[in-house]
Amino acid sequence: MNGASSPPFDREGAYRQYLEGLLTGNRQQCRDCFEQWLEATPDLLTIYEGLVMRALYEVGEQWEHGKISVATEHLATAISETLLNLTYPRLFARPRVGRSAVISCVANEYHQIGGRMVADLFEQHGWRGYFLGADTRVSEALALISEKRPEVVALSVSTVAGLPRLIEAATEIRRLFPNLPILAGGQVFRWSGREEVEQIPNVRCLAGLGELEAWIKGATPHD
Repeated sequence: MNGASSPPFDREGAYRQYLEGLLTGNRQQCRDCFEQWLEATPDLLTIYEGLVMRALYEVGEQWEHGKISVATEHLATAISETLLNLTYPRLFARPRVGRSAVISCVANEYHQIGGRMVADLFEQHGWRGYFLGADTRVSEALALISEKRPEVVALSVSTVAGLPRLIEAATEIRRLFPNLPILAGGQVFRWSGREEVEQIPNVRCLAGLGELEAWIKGATPHD
């Protein structure tokens, strides 16, 4: 007698439940859905893009249209960031490859979940991801770069208003570390800023986590 097979994973249904949990502040519901995605999806990039970022973009759109309060939007972000911790066993399962990255949100940039996901992707591919968090001054980033001597620096910004800070940070890093690659990413590059930022030598703007993962794979040594 054959046992009944498990029903296929309803990715869209789990996503809708996750979004509902974010909008109602139901942390347990969000965790249950996140764990379903973790169990069904071996690819961390798919989880971050298809669940976390997609949901936060939808939450942001609802806030922009006045459908939810700023408090609800902040709560949704806080819940999502906490759930990233559930990926840690997967992040550190691979052996280290002897490379590192410094990841930083620029000064006055308080949206740090994107930067955390960037650091996580580096870790998943065996790199050390040194994440400085939100609102990091250029001097703090330079100090860590001097200490860790990474193979790359990634700078995160989410709004057009933050672009001058990113340009300032990238210019100063380039002055002191002429050959160090700099990656710039964030929601703002979906609309503008790429051409201006990429005028700085050896700076590349990435439109999303998929482009970042492609860069990491290309820069990671293989046996």
